[in-house]
Amino acid sequence: MTESAEQPEGREPRRRMNYGEGREALLNAAVRVVARGGLRKLTYRAVAQEAGTTHGLVVHHFGSRDALIEEALAHAIRTSLSTSALEPGTGKVADFSVGLSEMVTADPDIQAFQYELLLESRRRPELLPQIRALYDAYFDATKRELSRILPHDAGHPLTRLVFAALDGIVLHQLVFGEPETTDAAVEELRHLLRLLEGEAEAEAEGDSGSANR
Repeated sequence: MTESAEQPEGREPRRRMNYGEGREALLNAAVRVVARGGLRKLTYRAVAQEAGTTHGLVVHHFGSRDALIEEALAHAIRTSLSTSALEPGTGKVADFSVGLSEMVTADPDIQAFQYELLLESRRRPELLPQIRALYDAYFDATKRELSRILPHDAGHPLTRLVFAALDGIVLHQLVFGEPETTDAAVEELRHLLRLLEGEAEAEAEGDSGSANR
């Protein structure tokens, strides 16, 4: 019998997906599976069921569970960086991390997925390279934008401090909700960046004045 002949009555038949569409749908499905059940729930069958497609399509696209995890992480990085305004590229404090609370509200699963893998890497060190790549992408984006805002390049400690604040804010919204608290916290962070910006500019002007004497 064909799969369609065996389809239970009243159940929607699985829709065939083309290659590009199927890959994206499977990555999103993998993110949702991990976000809701942890990495232990990530199986080909669970992803296929979440995506509404066949088990064989997951195998065809990714070949191994490790490859699925790695590509889902890369997908999470692309999605988060494109929606977080972590690096708007303007060098304006007012634009830094605009819409953070809306990003979490719109797609909490992709954020939860990353925290799930972060914690899982404590138990499974083989995940650390992927997690390090994930956070290095965030650190690099944060550093580039801070270096646009400040009159000098942002150092590693400041970059870590600013991103850690944003990371914690996102985690708290995932757990407690309260997007308005997220907005207030991000605005306070921008206020601190404005103070740093002003101090750095004053220091640079002082150095320039001393050099001209």
